[in-house]
Amino acid sequence: MTIRVLILSASVGSGHKVAAAAVEQAFRTRPGVEILNQDALKLTSRLYQVAATDAYFALVKENPWAVGWLYDQNDEPFKHEAGLMQLVNLLNAQPLTRFIQDYDPDITVCTHFMPAALVAQLLSQGQLHTALAIITTDYDFQGMWLSRAFNRYFVAQEEAKVQLSALGIAPERITISGIPVGLDFSEPVDVPAIRARFQLDAAIPTLLVSAGAFGGGPASEIVAQILRMRTPVQTVVVCGRNRLLRDEVTALTAAHADRFRVLGFTNEMHDLMRVATLFVGKPGGLTSAECMAAGLPMLIVNPIPGQEERNSDLLLENGVAARSNSLLSIGYKLDCLLSEPGRIAAMRAATARLGRPDAARVVVETLLSDDLAPYTMSRAEQRQIIAVARGDSEPPLPEPHLVDTVALFNDETGVYLGEISLAQLQFLIDNLEEEGPHDVTYYLDGPTIDFLAAQGADADLLSLLWDALGQHGNLELRYLKPETAA
Repeated sequence: MTIRVLILSASVGSGHKVAAAAVEQAFRTRPGVEILNQDALKLTSRLYQVAATDAYFALVKENPWAVGWLYDQNDEPFKHEAGLMQLVNLLNAQPLTRFIQDYDPDITVCTHFMPAALVAQLLSQGQLHTALAIITTDYDFQGMWLSRAFNRYFVAQEEAKVQLSALGIAPERITISGIPVGLDFSEPVDVPAIRARFQLDAAIPTLLVSAGAFGGGPASEIVAQILRMRTPVQTVVVCGRNRLLRDEVTALTAAHADRFRVLGFTNEMHDLMRVATLFVGKPGGLTSAECMAAGLPMLIVNPIPGQEERNSDLLLENGVAARSNSLLSIGYKLDCLLSEPGRIAAMRAATARLGRPDAARVVVETLLSDDLAPYTMSRAEQRQIIAVARGDSEPPLPEPHLVDTVALFNDETGVYLGEISLAQLQFLIDNLEEEGPHDVTYYLDGPTIDFLAAQGADADLLSLLWDALGQHGNLELRYLKPETAA
């Protein structure tokens, strides 16, 4: 039987579509699968598309602080599904709704929260029957990705799974896959051939400067700083689809053309990343994931507040990146990194902790073998998640379970002393004095242990009590009741 797979992304930046393309590529290696990959934004109104893309990029360029503010404002779970936002989505997504229902997929994979929210609504209303998989495309988990109906989440790293689990999502529905990158990152690479193609000298460090697919990054400012460096380097500058930027950088480097390769949009980033020494640019989720898959350390420049700031934190924490907080000090920062013995090698080695070139395959293999039934949250479960996210409620704790041993502690210091059986606890209860029905402490000294021995205490219990007393003349012994053990 053919399995129908629908992959939905959104062209807000290039990362969501790159992840979708990587998953499609991996699905196409499997027999018996029919795949359709659709940019969900293209099936909404023109006004909605402008608001979601042009307005976003304008904010990134002119008021990046506003992007961070919006990111934080929408970090509360399910906030984007309520009120006016839900109405706007519904009014602008009717063609997308019909498209999804007409295709009637067995598996739906979303690499953006907008189509995921729409599919979840159709599922919860009984208007669609599909296994919904949601792939987050940044290292941190943001509340807008939370869905009221789904089968499985795929997240970039363990901390994101911990965060989701703490909110109340069942751990067995969360897979740590990494962010999907093209299968090319898993293939062998002919490094000498790539260097020969771009005329790069193996003896000189290679910097890879990226302005992003749309050429919106500060490439000119970065190149101006590289021209001031003391360390001999060669640089590949990728200007994306911004022809004016490419012309500007070409003119800027004309006197040093032997040291620069200035490119427009290229499909060879996976090759360039694997021959470069250091990546210089912004830490978008997909860009960062590709660098990690290629084993390429990063110098982070101008991260967008919000998701890129959080990506930056994770990369710095793992030792795979450095950050320049000013465009005016990039050259200095690069000189420091390249001149410090062993620094680049250590950063490159650290990329193994985050690099997941197999992420797309993990997604596909998991989904094709998944036997979990669809899950729809109740209103009460949604309210609980919101309360936990706001800090108004504690995360759910594991259910208590019965145990057949009792933990003993020094009540004054909290030091763990060992464990005894339920029968040994009952012996203490029968023979030692308690101050009340809820008392769980006993005064312990040498004469008390001698008394217990005279009453018939077994050798193991006496040995533990003597060890607990140690060099102390006395102590308060506390036990943890079995019915409260977790």
